[in-house]
Amino acid sequence: METLDSARAFVKDVKRVIIKVGTAVVTRADGRLALGRLGALCEQIQELNSQGYEVILVTSGAVGVGRQRLRYRRLINSSFADLQKPQLELDGKACAAVGQNGLMALYDTLFSQLDMSSAQLLVTDNDFRDQEFRRQLNETVKTLASLKVIPIFNENDAVSTRKAPYEDSSGIFWDNDSLSALLAMELKADLLILLSDVEGLYSGPPSDPNSELIHTYIKERYEGLITFGDKSRVGRGGMTAKVKAAVYAAHAGIPVVITSGFAADNILKVLNGKRIGTLFHRDANKWGPLGEVGSREMALAARESSRRLQAMSSQERSNILMDIAFALEANEKLIIAENEADVAEAQQAGYEKSLVSRLALKPGKVSGLANAIRVLANMEEPVGRVAKRTELTEGFILEKLSSPLGVLLIIFESRPDALVQIASLAIRSGNGLLLKGGKEARRSNAILHKVITSAIPKNVGNGLIGLVTSRGEIPELLKLDDVIDLVIPRGSNKLVSQIKASTKIPVLGHADGICHVYVDKSANMDMAKRIVLDAKTDYPAACNAMETLLVHEELVQTGALNDLIMELQVTGVAIYGGPRAGSLLNIPVAHSLHHEYSSLACTVEIVDDVYAAIDHIHQHGSAHTDCIITEDSEVAKVFLNGVDSAAVFHNASTRFCDGFRFGLGAEVGISTSRIHARGPVGVEGLLTTRWIGRGSGQVVNGDKGVVYTHKDLAVQD
Repeated sequence: METLDSARAFVKDVKRVIIKVGTAVVTRADGRLALGRLGALCEQIQELNSQGYEVILVTSGAVGVGRQRLRYRRLINSSFADLQKPQLELDGKACAAVGQNGLMALYDTLFSQLDMSSAQLLVTDNDFRDQEFRRQLNETVKTLASLKVIPIFNENDAVSTRKAPYEDSSGIFWDNDSLSALLAMELKADLLILLSDVEGLYSGPPSDPNSELIHTYIKERYEGLITFGDKSRVGRGGMTAKVKAAVYAAHAGIPVVITSGFAADNILKVLNGKRIGTLFHRDANKWGPLGEVGSREMALAARESSRRLQAMSSQERSNILMDIAFALEANEKLIIAENEADVAEAQQAGYEKSLVSRLALKPGKVSGLANAIRVLANMEEPVGRVAKRTELTEGFILEKLSSPLGVLLIIFESRPDALVQIASLAIRSGNGLLLKGGKEARRSNAILHKVITSAIPKNVGNGLIGLVTSRGEIPELLKLDDVIDLVIPRGSNKLVSQIKASTKIPVLGHADGICHVYVDKSANMDMAKRIVLDAKTDYPAACNAMETLLVHEELVQTGALNDLIMELQVTGVAIYGGPRAGSLLNIPVAHSLHHEYSSLACTVEIVDDVYAAIDHIHQHGSAHTDCIITEDSEVAKVFLNGVDSAAVFHNASTRFCDGFRFGLGAEVGISTSRIHARGPVGVEGLLTTRWIGRGSGQVVNGDKGVVYTHKDLAVQD
């Protein structure tokens, strides 16, 4: 049931309205004029006219009507032999000439029955290039309006210089949708109504049961996200043309509503402020879910949907993930195309190479993400797992179960693949999710979000995974500590620090990825070269890439340090020295020992021994991932026990610190925090616990008569 919409309060100031009626509304499926719909249209216009509105009509349908009539003429004037021959398509301009006559005759008859007059105004693209024509056009319409005559505009296809009215989209306007937008601006209309054969703009093809009507179009949110259906069955535009025209007019300050022309009173409802169709307005972005109300609703929707997800069986949740993996692979070309557009724009904008590298979805990445999701889907059910069973007293059993955290807010920069990993982990763990990606990945995030949410059943709800599109929403979301349970920022030190300082919600993540590789004097140098090169060059922009190479001082004398530096330089790595290395090796000195390059560059420093290496890591590192290369097991033990980082390796590349490589299926991020989760955070890091008690009538009553047994029981599968 339509309701009054506060966003549509602008209708109270409307005086001049332009109504554009499409071919699909004017004609029936067989090409004949739809007399009932045209009658209802004219009756609504008569009602508006009587209320003092100045109504201008832009009509399509002449070509369609003319084609139907000329086909009939050709049929009755053809011999039987002629009909056996292939029938050539009729000339569109001839169809327009014949159809315009009949269409206007019908409008004249209908308006006459309502004691009104109409006027025909045929225009071409070239007309609007003439300033005198435009001046005269305004004068003519002004005169007609003063006499309450309805001007009826149509493109004069019969004499248009456009090569083919259905193909040539050059010029000032290219169809009646763009003509109506042009007229709305030229004639200073207060409102443009585009009548279609559907209720308005949908999130996908209207025939798709998963598509939903968009009541207010917000360009920043929906551009690149909406999938349009087929073009008009008989006209040249369809919904794509209507949206382009609506955006064009709205940008110029003219509100536009796309709604169905099949209903008998939709025009009147629009002007009564009812929530009909899809509204386009220059200030629509100010009406989006900005501010606490919209943000809160988004978070509450995620919580409600997560509860429905938790109520599903383990197999049903696994099936959702399988459907998402399939959807990603099925839409790979579309995803890559959107990502390439983001990358091209980032390069043109002059973003750093490290950011562009993180932004790009490299070949095989989409299929790799799909496979990772399948690994998650096949994992042992993480929700509701019994960690402990205890008999409190006879007949009263207490269980400690794994449980979803609730609603997660993930703020990430650059990497669109993070969206897929985070969304799949949230679904596997039964959590609701709000996502805010970087503006540089806008297209990639939008298409990935659409593909993923399209695979989520309607009984769970579209609110399970919300995509935050405006940076302005973040401060409001960070205030919602009563409905958002955990914030995970993935990005720069500045981003993480800002988030931590701006919210009461617990924050999980790491500010820096300053990873060290320490090469001990007993290291196998061939192994050391392989590990050092991999840690730095496998993916320099990753947070688990080596940023500082520490070497035992004895390796300077043996020449092993020079060999390592040469290996790095040959692969294009820029070398900067710490205080000792810079002086001894005569290389540029690093401006800071606490620096994350995220590129083909690293710091080299010389240390006395493993203890000095540990001290250096604690002083200048970020507690992310650190590695020792040594053949001395005692030295390795000192390092592994002494370095206080989320992940510490012996004789292995720091690049192994990754949720997928750890067998977690995917990761929501890598945490250097010491509370709740540390290191790569997979499904388990998104779970908490709760207690389930099953009694048989027990009461406390001051603990009188209660015999506590506190007996540990076997955990049952």
